[in-house]
Amino acid sequence: MAKILVVDDETDLEILIRQKFRKKIREGEYEFVFAINGRHALEQLQLHPNVDLVLSDINMPEMDGLTLLTRLNEQHTILKSVIVSAYGDMDNIRTAMNRGAFDFVTKPVNFEDLELTIDKTYRHVLQLKQTMQAIKENNILKMYVDETVLNFMGSREFESSLIANETIEATIAFIDICSFTTISENEPPDMVVKLLNNYFDVMVTEIIAQGGYVDKFIGDAIMAVFRGDYHLDRAIDACLAVIVRVESLPAISDHVSFKPNVSIGINSGEMISGNIGSASLRRLDYTVIGDVVNTAQRLQSAAQPGQIIIEENAYQQIKESFTCRKVGEVSLKNKLKALTIYEVVN
Repeated sequence: MAKILVVDDETDLEILIRQKFRKKIREGEYEFVFAINGRHALEQLQLHPNVDLVLSDINMPEMDGLTLLTRLNEQHTILKSVIVSAYGDMDNIRTAMNRGAFDFVTKPVNFEDLELTIDKTYRHVLQLKQTMQAIKENNILKMYVDETVLNFMGSREFESSLIANETIEATIAFIDICSFTTISENEPPDMVVKLLNNYFDVMVTEIIAQGGYVDKFIGDAIMAVFRGDYHLDRAIDACLAVIVRVESLPAISDHVSFKPNVSIGINSGEMISGNIGSASLRRLDYTVIGDVVNTAQRLQSAAQPGQIIIEENAYQQIKESFTCRKVGEVSLKNKLKALTIYEVVN
């Protein structure tokens, strides 16, 4: 549902909007909040922080629409504004656009055109919100970030979102490119980075296909997180596909002779999800931590090239669905007892 703030000192406009959009209001597609000038609009935004877009006149007492645009850009970086005004000359349009207006509709209002403009603006706001969520969770590999996103990351709104921490059930997969250190020590930096990014692209495609996301890149390794229904099964399916894809890559790329292979550790259970780092440096990582995460990394260190290694608890959960082979007992760092580990066979 789009929540819309209408700012206009003509009270008849409120009646018109309620009449023209009564079906949208009744069906829960639109919700309107009204203000009589810019100052009143800022007060309404304090009471209704979940407003998605603003429809604003220009000529109003106490605070006009152009001043309101400036204030909105300073205080509400995701919110988008559409000017609805009889002053449709080019100077006003250019001033409004320069102050951050998303669109401009002239009076008398064509309500069909206004509805199309509202829907277009609301879709844009939804895309921005989805982009913000993607940044928080680091669940995409490549992103082009516009000015709105950068402003949001420096805002109080972003800072308040950093305190949202939770305990979750999830599966962690550590995927390491075996022996890549040899390449990094013997080839030019541009070649190393290009080759590594190509390998990461292949692996990330399979992770995303199974609903996982990349938590972080650690040198020549990936830490992936899988949440939701059957997260352990989906993590294993993704890692099996990664092995197949990586093994099919050519041994020689751009005159570099290297046959890529991966070793993988997977662990599943309860962990903490939150922002870890230094707020004063504005360097925080939205990540997961806990014993389950640490154990997954150590299981990866026990894996051989082409192996997916899991421990006993995970084996008991997936043994009916996947073919596994018992490897034996291993002693892992910071574990008092040896763990029985299994290889998931492709």
